[in-house]
Amino acid sequence: MEFEWSEEKLAIRESVQQICARYSDDYWLRKDKEGGFPEDFYREMVDAGYLGICYPEAYGGAGLGIQEAAIVTRTIAESGACMSGATAVHVNMFGLHPIVAFGTEEQKHRMLTPMIQGKEKACFGITEPNTGLNTTQLKTRAVREGDHYRVNGLKVWISTAQVADKIMLLTRTTALEDVKSPTHGLTLFYTKLDRNAVSVREIEKMGRKALDSNELFIEDLMVPLEDRIGEEGQGFKYILDGLNPERVLIAAEAVGIGYAALNRAANYARERVVFGRPIGQNQAIQHPLAINWCELEAAWNMVLKAGWCYDNRKPDAGVYANAAKYLAGEAGFNAAQRAVMTHGGMGYAKEYHVERYLREVMIPRLAPISPELALCFIAEKALEMPKSY
Repeated sequence: MEFEWSEEKLAIRESVQQICARYSDDYWLRKDKEGGFPEDFYREMVDAGYLGICYPEAYGGAGLGIQEAAIVTRTIAESGACMSGATAVHVNMFGLHPIVAFGTEEQKHRMLTPMIQGKEKACFGITEPNTGLNTTQLKTRAVREGDHYRVNGLKVWISTAQVADKIMLLTRTTALEDVKSPTHGLTLFYTKLDRNAVSVREIEKMGRKALDSNELFIEDLMVPLEDRIGEEGQGFKYILDGLNPERVLIAAEAVGIGYAALNRAANYARERVVFGRPIGQNQAIQHPLAINWCELEAAWNMVLKAGWCYDNRKPDAGVYANAAKYLAGEAGFNAAQRAVMTHGGMGYAKEYHVERYLREVMIPRLAPISPELALCFIAEKALEMPKSY
C-alpha cells in the first residue's frame, strides 16, 4: 500500500490552499452571520476546474477520481471554510454521477458541461419530510403525460435550492402497492428547477448559514421526457451511484473541520499561560488532543481507502464509504468539541471560530445518514448480520 501522496495530489492540495487563503476565517465568520451564497469563492473554484475534477474529460472534467475530490473538500473545510465552503462545490462534484453512469451521450453533454463550467448550479432532491432515510417510501409522484411527466410532492433538506438552476429529482412513477419490491417504480430526472411550479422555503438552522437548506413544494412541475435519466422505474438503482461518493466527500470534510479545530486548539494550548505555564504543558490538555489527532488520522486513511474502492469499482465500496462517514463524523465532532473545551470560556466566543466549527461539524455527523444507520449497514454487509431496518 502506497502512503506517500503523488505529485499530482500534492499539487491539487496546494492549489486549493492558495484559493482558500484568500478567504479567511473572518470571511466565513461574516458569512455565518449574514448568510448569502459565497459566489466569489465558488467562481474561483469553477475557474480552477474543481467542480469537474471527477467527471470525464469528454464533457469538460478532469477525469480524476473521488480520492482527488476528497482532497479538495478536506482542504476547503480545513482552511476554516468548513461546510459553508465545502458544500458550495461538493453537491455539484458528486451529484451528477448517475448521469455519467446511466445518461445518454446527449444528456451528458447537455447536463454535465454547463455545470462543470459553472453556468448552471445543481441541487439534489431526494429526501422527503415523512420518509427520512427510507428512500423507497418516498411519495413525490411523477405521472407521464405524452412527452412530459407531471410531478407533485414535497422534498426537504435540499441544499442550495435558493441558487440552483437544475435539480436531480427522484420520484415515484409506479405506486408502492403496485410494485414487487419497494426499490422498483422510482424514476430519476435531472431538470430545470422551475420556480413557477416549485416553491422553495429556506430552513433556518444552527450553522452553515452561507449555504441554504430548504423545503420544496412541487405542484405540477412539467418535466420533459428527455430529462429522464435511464429507464422509468429504475431510479433507485441509479441514485446509488451517487450515494457512496457523497459519503466519502462528506467524510473528508469532517476530517478537514476536525483538523482545523485541532490546530486552533493546539496553538491556543501552546500560547495560553495559566499558573505560570502554558496549558499545553498539562497532560489533561495534551492527551485529549493527541487522541483527536489519532482519530482524525485513522478516519482520513479510511476516507482514502473508500475513495480508492469507489474509483476502482470494488464491490465493497459501500461498506468503506459508510465506515469513512462514520469514523470521520465522530472524529471531526470530537476534535471540534475538544477545541471549544481547550479554549475554555473563549471557546464560546465567535471571534475564536471554534464554536462555528462545532456547529458546522454537526452536518457530516448527521448527514447524509445517521451514525447509527451507517453502523447498521456495516453490520449487515461486512459482518453478514441480519438486516435490522
